[in-house]
Amino acid sequence: IPQMSPIMWFSMFLVFSTTMIMFNQIMFFIFQPNKLKSSKEEMNKIQSNWKW
Repeated sequence: IPQMSPIMWFSMFLVFSTTMIMFNQIMFFIFQPNKLKSSKEEMNKIQSNWKW
């Protein structure tokens, strides 16, 4: 049974690590959260309720 040399394990680790990092970066920058319009209205109501 042939075995992998340490440099091959290291290169395989680098390939999978860079693939994972690139995938995570792409998913991070593509994601667009939904903007809630009701939150701004609620904030305006809260700000106008000061009694002093």
